[in-house]
Order: sequence, then structure tokens, then C-alpha cells
Amino acid sequence: MTTTTTMGELPGLAGQELGSSDWYEITQDAVNTFADATGDHQWIHVDVERAEAESPFGGPVAHGYLTLSLLVPLMAQILVVTDTVMGLNYGLNKVRFPSPVPVGSKVRATATLKQVEEVTGGLQLTHSVVVEREGTTKPVCIAEPVYRYYRG
Repeated sequence: MTTTTTMGELPGLAGQELGSSDWYEITQDAVNTFADATGDHQWIHVDVERAEAESPFGGPVAHGYLTLSLLVPLMAQILVVTDTVMGLNYGLNKVRFPSPVPVGSKVRATATLKQVEEVTGGLQLTHSVVVEREGTTKPVCIAEPVYRYYRG
């Protein structure tokens, strides 16, 4: 479900759940690409045979920061602000990874708009986002991303 809105309507959405993204499958190729991009080639992520034999997770798992990086495409499915000229990541207030994401899992995000503040030229939005793994009840990521949207 996508919430489509305008800058003027955003303050009225504070405190409301905005919706959930589609499910996104975590593939070994995505994990390997992330490892190459970040230089994090920890065996629990990229060595399938060793992870299956030695890991407490029974196989390779996604990097926590890979899961966190998915907030960008997942949030784009949840919130569309139609009258901005630019949006950017401003930061994160909190992040936790309570549960692993085995390769082959599907994840999705659900977001609540926690706070809307005026900033020069636009608005700052703080969200409460829970990323869940299909078939489980414990979240894989809980985060408070902060975004800024600017008017034209």
C-alpha cells in the first residue's frame, strides 16, 4: 500500500501508519554485491558452504546494513510526496537488527510517520519503520530514518 500525498498534507499524517512495501527477496547475488560494495566479506554472508556447515543460522545471512539499505526502495513504495523537488536521507535516530535474514528470505517494511518538522525550504520527516521477514514474527530491522523533502 502506498500513501501518495503533498508537502502541505504531510503534517496531518503525523502519527499515522503509512502502509507496507511489497515483499523483497534477499538473494545470494544481492548479498555478494553488497559485500563487494562495502568490503565486508565475512564468511557468514558470502561463503555458502561454510555458512551451511558452521553458522548458527544454518546458511548465509544478509548483512544488517544490507537490510538497512533496503529502506530506500521499500520506503519509495510506501510514501510518495508529489510536489517535492528533492528528497534526501538526513540520518537515523535508532537502528536495531533483532533477527537475522537468511538468504532466500523475503522482507518488507511497514512505516509510521512519527514526526514532521519545518526546516528551511521544506520538511523533515521522522519515521518509525519495522522490517519483517515473511513467515516470522520477530522483526529483522527496526529503524527511525529521518528524511528531508524540499519544495520547489
